Amino acid sequence: MIMKRVIGFIKFFSGFLAFIILMLIVFFGYRDIPLNQLKNKYANQASLFLPLGNMDIHYRDEGNPKDSIPLVLIHGTGSSLHTFDVWTEELKSNYRVIRMDLPGYGLTGPFDHRDYSIDSYVDFLDSFLENLNVNKCIVAGNSLGGEIAWNYTLKNSKQIEKLILINSSGYPSNSDSTPLAFKLAKFPILKHILVFITPRFIAESSVKNVYANQEKVTTSLVDRYFELTLRSGNRQAFVDRFDAAKDSTRYRRIQNISTKTLVLWGAEDKLIPINNALRFNEDLTNDSLVILKNVSHVPMEEMPHKSLQVLLSFL
Repeated sequence: MIMKRVIGFIKFFSGFLAFIILMLIVFFGYRDIPLNQLKNKYANQASLFLPLGNMDIHYRDEGNPKDSIPLVLIHGTGSSLHTFDVWTEELKSNYRVIRMDLPGYGLTGPFDHRDYSIDSYVDFLDSFLENLNVNKCIVAGNSLGGEIAWNYTLKNSKQIEKLILINSSGYPSNSDSTPLAFKLAKFPILKHILVFITPRFIAESSVKNVYANQEKVTTSLVDRYFELTLRSGNRQAFVDRFDAAKDSTRYRRIQNISTKTLVLWGAEDKLIPINNALRFNEDLTNDSLVILKNVSHVPMEEMPHKSLQVLLSFL
């Protein structure tokens, strides 16, 4: 009798769970958006596509073609090259500016090998710049892009004229507040569902999490983050990135960087708090530290003109 009740409960619970998942798929499930449709909206006349491995890297190479030391801009997790739109518009009158959608994000799409470790990204950046015949550059990165930038500098110090770290990851750190999408991508069961069920409110909540001024989180901004997530392969890549191998001791090598460095930070960052900026400042021997008030994790996007003035002074 007891066994029948247990079996009955299991059947009921399984059916109820299946119903909940079905409802989630009906109301929050989104199919991938066709690449051509995304290109029509998020590529422009400056967009180029570089065949590299089995990917077509979406990038833009703009500005002064006579600039022999271009500025290379690298975005963070869940973002795209569009995060540097305002900076690029101002910089390209005097500088050559190169930016790309990292594998797994934007219009580029995922790595075939699904290895989203920092070493894999450094190797990618190496190949990308080699294909563009860039032998020396100034490299800037935000968040994940910053971690890629400083690791690339360690490996290729002679090729890096200057280094700019914008709310960069790299140190072991406890976030004061983590974007909802990041939390779900780490959760054992939900991360697999996230590949198919991706409510828009998750994107909106995650963007708001990295902005100090919520009024700047516009509908078009959320649409861009959300819709580019729906590029084929990007949702799986987002989950894979959080499963990637991590070297918990790599940060100890930061003190070996002698390249002139700008550490630029938003004071209200809750994802990578300000104490991380102070650690970069302490470990780097040739750096300038600038902390901007009333801005969070993406200063170049949330407060582009003020953050750009800091960058120009450093350059």
